[in-house]
Amino acid sequence: MTDPWVALEPGADPAERVRVLHRAHETFTEAGTVPRPVRGVVAESWRRSARAGVRPDGTADIELTGSDLGAYRAEHPLAHVMPLFRELLGTFASDGRHLLAVCDARGRLLWVEGHASTLRQARRMNFVPGARWSESAVGTNAPGTAVAVGRPVQVFAAEHFARRVQPWTCAAAPVHDPRTGRLLGAVDITGGDGLAHPHSLGFVQAVARAAESQLALLAPGRRASGRPELAALGRDRAVLTTEGRSIRLSRRHSEILVLLAERPDGLTGDELLCALYEDESVTPVTLRAELARLRQVIGPGLLASRPYRLTVSPESDVAVVERRMRAGAVTTALAAYPGPLLPASRAPAVVRLRRRLADGLRAALIARSDPDLLADWVHAPWGEDDVDVWRALTMLRPTAVNRVRLATLEAELRAPDGWARREDR
Repeated sequence: MTDPWVALEPGADPAERVRVLHRAHETFTEAGTVPRPVRGVVAESWRRSARAGVRPDGTADIELTGSDLGAYRAEHPLAHVMPLFRELLGTFASDGRHLLAVCDARGRLLWVEGHASTLRQARRMNFVPGARWSESAVGTNAPGTAVAVGRPVQVFAAEHFARRVQPWTCAAAPVHDPRTGRLLGAVDITGGDGLAHPHSLGFVQAVARAAESQLALLAPGRRASGRPELAALGRDRAVLTTEGRSIRLSRRHSEILVLLAERPDGLTGDELLCALYEDESVTPVTLRAELARLRQVIGPGLLASRPYRLTVSPESDVAVVERRMRAGAVTTALAAYPGPLLPASRAPAVVRLRRRLADGLRAALIARSDPDLLADWVHAPWGEDDVDVWRALTMLRPTAVNRVRLATLEAELRAPDGWARREDR
């Protein structure tokens, strides 16, 4: 088919590029004669890519190299299932002149393996470990789109948003933590026309499910120390994993465990009462009843009193993000941040902790001045109205889309009720 990008000026609005490509796909097949509509998943991905200001003639940036890449891969949960990926996909990739790729939840490639000549071709477009292949960085592609939409995706040839990727076909499926449901990343097969078959997508999806089953079997071994795990970011109800079982907590119990995890020395009844309730009329009796119900849910051995405290300090996702920020590992801190802490909570101490964590991370992103990391933040639901991050991104990447979005947000802030409307969102 005729390349729809060549008819446009290099500085053309990405949204117009999407419209032209969409019309071209509706009009021509690769032979240029038979109408073929754009698939919905691809059209939506193109729109997101355009809104993110992706350039069709651009390529991926390499963010992690050397020891930084090695350390990040070693601690990533998907490292536990790489032997399984190699067993199920390695021979298929090598024999078919394809590639096996695994990315994290931000679309950053962790492993890329396969046929030697195909690897050499992939290096020319930075399809290599440590490179960011999220939609917000390079546009529509199977691993980046799979983690963006949270389901298996196959992308054929010219369906790719970036021009230099269009000779390739790829299929990817997301992999989730079987205990918490948190997105860990995606497994992908990338190659030529040999992958342009629906069976390729079914195959990689089956491999992803096998990996989740393997992670579920490995989970007890990783918790052999008996230390519980608490997941509370990006969800209204936390999940506590302890003694081989996962417990989805109520909203109030989620708040209590998050606060006690932050204070290993414990909290008195009065302190916990003030931390949890905006309404000062709530009595200590109400709190004691709530704690009694919590003991029934998680077991009596984990929650002690006088002061209220956890007998075993859990490994929480909040602590992971804080630890990485303190170490200056902004990229990996963002990778471990699936969203705000208990976003529906109005408990005063939880609100303060949520703001502290988010403000610390966004300040670190602004200081790092990495346009791809900033783009990840503003294109996430919790960052779409963050005017400070939009300003930082627009200074580094002054596309028409970014300038318009920043101008809209600044106009809202100048309105008399602008701040109030932003706080209500």
